Amino acid sequence: MIVGVPTEIKTHEYRVALTPAAARELVEHGHRVLLESGAGEGSGHHDDDYTVQGAQIVPSAEDVFGTAEMIVKVKEPQPSEVAMLSPGQLLFTFLHLAADKELTVSLRDSGATGIAYETVELPDHSLPLLAPMSEIAGRMATQVGAYFLEKAEGGRGILLGGIPGVMPAKVVVVGAGMAGTNAAVIAMGMQARVVALDRDADKLRQLDSLYLGHIMTLSSNRLTLEEQVVDADLVVGAALIPGASAPKLVTEDMIRSMRPGSVVVDISIDQGGCFETSRPTSHADPVYEMHGVVHYAVTNIPGAVPQTSTYGLTNATLPYVLQLADHGLEGAVQMNGAMRSGINVAAGVVVHPAVAESLDLEYGTVSEVLGF
Repeated sequence: MIVGVPTEIKTHEYRVALTPAAARELVEHGHRVLLESGAGEGSGHHDDDYTVQGAQIVPSAEDVFGTAEMIVKVKEPQPSEVAMLSPGQLLFTFLHLAADKELTVSLRDSGATGIAYETVELPDHSLPLLAPMSEIAGRMATQVGAYFLEKAEGGRGILLGGIPGVMPAKVVVVGAGMAGTNAAVIAMGMQARVVALDRDADKLRQLDSLYLGHIMTLSSNRLTLEEQVVDADLVVGAALIPGASAPKLVTEDMIRSMRPGSVVVDISIDQGGCFETSRPTSHADPVYEMHGVVHYAVTNIPGAVPQTSTYGLTNATLPYVLQLADHGLEGAVQMNGAMRSGINVAAGVVVHPAVAESLDLEYGTVSEVLGF
């Protein structure tokens, strides 16, 4: 198979979909790897690093999209990239379609098959391709939250961990999945007072068992959220429904109740956000203020640390890329049932139920549309 890797063009996105080592694995399996010149520069990989491993450098994205049978990316395709997709071409990347109807419709109408990293789901309901980026986003959420709590950045002027004799900041984490757990653990490590909320009692038990009560755990409901958010210095939103729009758990009234200069970080913004007051931002312009509260809602948080996140992502995605390249889509699905849940659009049809329901679009099953 011809596998193509374009340069990411989303604002301040420096990751690349394949490391040189990953390109070498594909070449060793007998595949041809086309890489747009400079695609790896942002994550510290130069063109020569790829060519020595057998990849071919091409001058433009048009060369990649026009030749490759499978496009492997990091972020959702931008409009100019969707325009270059062909019917039947495979696109394997983060898609986050439930937050973007325009992208979903244009990708559907391209006739390409869009496979989303974030909806590949194992039988235990874990999300193996989303997990490493959730880990990074969670850890960075606390890091950026601490930064924007500084007075010069619009915050209350609170040191997350305090000092002896001075109260540390209160951090509330909404959602105790992969991203939320990592946010809570980093906040705990910075000696903040940490409260984690989730509806899943098993997740809360795991947090309590691992961290011996250093992270307070509470069952999430509307009243408890109201009580915990009102005096929080930092709220991290990490709620997730795979493939679907994120639930709006923190209301505008809750945000309005917070103290001026408090900070909220919405990790769920890729799926529409879990704060009613969230709107997407970028690394170039990451925050805005509403009701006196600083909002950070960057849609590609791990893009700020591309060396770490490129390796983390490729470690997770490469086995799936190899399955697709070695066996094609049908063979990969037969070998690995988790791949089926990753297919979001195919042959001009939305085939992921959560995406279709979130956007009120017609839906067909993978079996109906692709015949397997």
